Amino acid sequence: MKYMLLIYGDENSWTPEERETCMRDSMAICQELEAEGKWIASSPLRSISTATSVRVREGNQQVTDGPFAETTEQLGGYYIIDVDNLDEAIEIASRIPPAKKGTVEIRPLDTMPDEL
Repeated sequence: MKYMLLIYGDENSWTPEERETCMRDSMAICQELEAEGKWIASSPLRSISTATSVRVREGNQQVTDGPFAETTEQLGGYYIIDVDNLDEAIEIASRIPPAKKGTVEIRPLDTMPDEL
């Protein structure tokens, strides 16, 4: 089963040293998962200050700078993994360093229909 782990947290809650340690520890988890055939992709996201949001209402495109919603936690990155079940996804999510300061949301990926 494929899952996306969405990493949420306050992007200002990390010192530069903590951020570097977090990245190093996260990369080690990715390498471990890749060796086990469970890692598909992962990446941190740039700051919410670089976000652009697009909405289409009544055929009109609305483009705004910034994230979709003003919140205390922002989407900061993701992992896509392929594991046996939700319990395994929870175990992996619990090991991701940002889970200690923020939230890791686990969402199963849906499949696209062969024909639309």
